[in-house]
Amino acid sequence: MTLSHAVSTWRKSSYSSQETNCVEVGRLDGGAAVRDTKDRAAGYFTTTVQQWATFINAVKIDRFD
Repeated sequence: MTLSHAVSTWRKSSYSSQETNCVEVGRLDGGAAVRDTKDRAAGYFTTTVQQWATFINAVKIDRFD
């Protein structure tokens, strides 16, 4: 699957407040892009819709704690 790499908007979690130690997520056609707020110039990685959904579900069930 080929993703469009034109990120429409970047979004940071409302839980992160004004902190810079977090990530931002951008919507892509067919997936998502993720970047570090401390180093936006370093670029971002992309995921498919299915990969992103699997990751979010794992976070919700505390898979990484």
